[in-house]
Amino acid sequence: MTVGIIGETSEIRAKQSRVRQLIEWPTVLLAVFIYGLWLAITLSYHILPFWIVAIIGSVTLAWHGSLQHEILHGHPTRWRGVNRAMGLVPLSLWIPYERYRQSHLVHHIDQRITDPFDDPESYYWDAQAWDRLGVIGQALVWAQTTLAGRLLIGPFWIIAHFLASEARLVIEGRDRVRAIWAEHLLLCAPVVLWVTLVCGMPFWLYLIGIVAPATSLMLVRSFAEHRAAEGVEERTAIVENSWFFGPLFLFNNLHAAHHEAPTMPWYEIPSWYRENRERLIAANGGHLYDTYFDVARRYLFTPHHAPKHPFGRAPRRPAGDVRAGAKTAGLASEAGTDQAG
Repeated sequence: MTVGIIGETSEIRAKQSRVRQLIEWPTVLLAVFIYGLWLAITLSYHILPFWIVAIIGSVTLAWHGSLQHEILHGHPTRWRGVNRAMGLVPLSLWIPYERYRQSHLVHHIDQRITDPFDDPESYYWDAQAWDRLGVIGQALVWAQTTLAGRLLIGPFWIIAHFLASEARLVIEGRDRVRAIWAEHLLLCAPVVLWVTLVCGMPFWLYLIGIVAPATSLMLVRSFAEHRAAEGVEERTAIVENSWFFGPLFLFNNLHAAHHEAPTMPWYEIPSWYRENRERLIAANGGHLYDTYFDVARRYLFTPHHAPKHPFGRAPRRPAGDVRAGAKTAGLASEAGTDQAG
């Protein structure tokens, strides 16, 4: 069994390595289109009704977030500096690309997914942290276990908590956070100047009318993509038949496929998923949704999960099952980081 797992993981990594020796032109062209669309729609602030600017602008920023996710996994070229420069522009302003890269690669230690301590993207709480929230905080968190609450409250909650956490790290001087934020703020300046001086859009309107809705769109993806479960593969979901959100999320709706082959280019995921569909669904215990309308039907006003982690901590993979460790090591080496090892 272990030999089969190692062979399967090695085959996946070999395929990814071959693909990534070349420039991935679909991603390069997508990046040019996204940045061009952002420039065009913000420049149209005084030409188009704002509701059109807000809708297209929000979709563009969400798409840019998906592009940044693609880039931090080592795309679209073999040169880290080129990739980084392509993803560094902070259109959404509130999260530095480098901090996103660091935390997201830690999230890809699959055996720790959903753990309230080890997974930076977990929505679960340990008992002590839950008690510290108090009545109001707990009510707000419970509301965000529904899709409606996540979309309405989530952007403001997540951004506020992220900035508060980052402020503490800046004060403490940990993890190069000061240097990362200094770079980020310098890069934010031309974005803000473009929006406010060149396009004439009030800064508050950009934040409320475009950045917040774009964050809500991204939260559609993350809302149901993971759940606490004893089996590692059972913690990651699949959302099929997503003609709009699939391209918007660069096919991360097929999330089990992404976690199994995290360095596969976005445009290869659909065909690879079709070839491996039955195996992936069997492995994740049928953790499957038919479109995001299915997710909304189930969880629009019904909690997706209880906020406290049901096991306290995510169960560890049994000794001798090496797939997650091998995969994580491959991700860390190919992405050129020591953050996920």
